[in-house]
Amino acid sequence: MNAPFESPVRRATQTDIPRIARLFTAAFAADPVFDWLARAGAKRPAALHRFFTWILERRTLPYGETWITADGFAAATWIPPYAPTSPSRLAEDFRLLPVMLRLTGISRLPRGASMAAAMEHAHPDLPYFYLAFIAVAPRMQGAGRGSALLRQTLQRADAANAHAYLENSNPRNLGLYQRAGFTVTKEIKARADAPPVYAMLRPANAG
Repeated sequence: MNAPFESPVRRATQTDIPRIARLFTAAFAADPVFDWLARAGAKRPAALHRFFTWILERRTLPYGETWITADGFAAATWIPPYAPTSPSRLAEDFRLLPVMLRLTGISRLPRGASMAAAMEHAHPDLPYFYLAFIAVAPRMQGAGRGSALLRQTLQRADAANAHAYLENSNPRNLGLYQRAGFTVTKEIKARADAPPVYAMLRPANAG
């Protein structure tokens, strides 16, 4: 039996944002939800990159739970349960609006609003580490990097005796998360024409 893939991980810094944004852009280019949300065309990759850059800069990296493997081929960004809530969610939404418009265009902007509302409504009413995004470079997928990174970063939740939560937008990844101790708590359908998103919860110290 082959040993599980292991790669050292380190906490990401501001200088890692461009690399992680490119990594997420490549990994989520064919994601069912982003395919439904983002307008088609040559500008989609740049819009995705700007979206992930904004998320990293404004919503995840400041909390110190964004991690990248030493080889740079995989990254995960979490929001811990002790992260302070935004003092003005409305102001934050307004700052995100230009980024979303670039991604969705005017015609698909309601899709983004519907998906965001449905996902927020499904969040559990308890403290948890929230896995915003995890990705492996497409040419490196299938070698165990995703599983290893997930396992290593979940140790942060276990050390805090905390639950972990995520929304899985790709059915192909259900097994990855289930092997890590997550179970589906709800199938989220933002609209009748939207692809399903699976809310998944991992109980505290499930590992």
